[in-house]
Amino acid sequence: MDWLIPAFFGTALLYASVGFGGGSTYSALLSLAGFDYRLLPVVSLCCNVLVVSGATLRFARAGVMPWKRALLLSCIAAPLAFLGGLTPVKEATFLFLLGLSLVAAGLALFLPRAPSLETKPAPLAGHMPWIAAPLGYLAGLVGIGGGIFLAPLLHLTRWASARQIAATASLFILINSIAGLAGQLAKNGVDRFAEALAPALPLLVAVILGGQLGSLLALRWLPEKVIRWLTAALTIWAGSRLLGG
Repeated sequence: MDWLIPAFFGTALLYASVGFGGGSTYSALLSLAGFDYRLLPVVSLCCNVLVVSGATLRFARAGVMPWKRALLLSCIAAPLAFLGGLTPVKEATFLFLLGLSLVAAGLALFLPRAPSLETKPAPLAGHMPWIAAPLGYLAGLVGIGGGIFLAPLLHLTRWASARQIAATASLFILINSIAGLAGQLAKNGVDRFAEALAPALPLLVAVILGGQLGSLLALRWLPEKVIRWLTAALTIWAGSRLLGG
């Protein structure tokens, strides 16, 4: 557990600095530490909620949240996230899907973003609500928020400005993490929920501190592109470790 605390702090710092919660990497780190795979989505999703709640609030206060469109994406995906959290899954399948998701998410972070001068949305941008739905199910199934998949697609389709996409990803992660937690609670019961969180309290404190530092200060130290690449490298490494057994 000792090495997990700084690992969770660093993960929260990196992910918060690019507008994500870090649930995918929390799950991988817990799995590598031998945490019960049936309980680790609970810890990861709780960490997600703690990290992105502050970011969502700050985006809302800044007036950059495209509420109508962001809520549409999130509310279409949320019921599927609940079903994903509710779905029983074998350990080998869970770890394979988690590892594959991590590698895909890491590679997605390397995708080029649309130039700021290209403001006209691509035709696919209008279909993003339906693309968000399966992302919600996958998010609930493996215990992540799904924003790390959604945001690169929003950038590629020029769905909105960079700040609006970051705000949307934060809200998407928050709502889907809560929905996924509800599914996990319905599947495992209150006792298993408490069993997962009791030993993880130091990790929850670490992500609160790391998330706050990441969202407030990290972009002052390193360019956003560098932080995004570091996050991608961490995500791909963790996914590769899981897929490699």
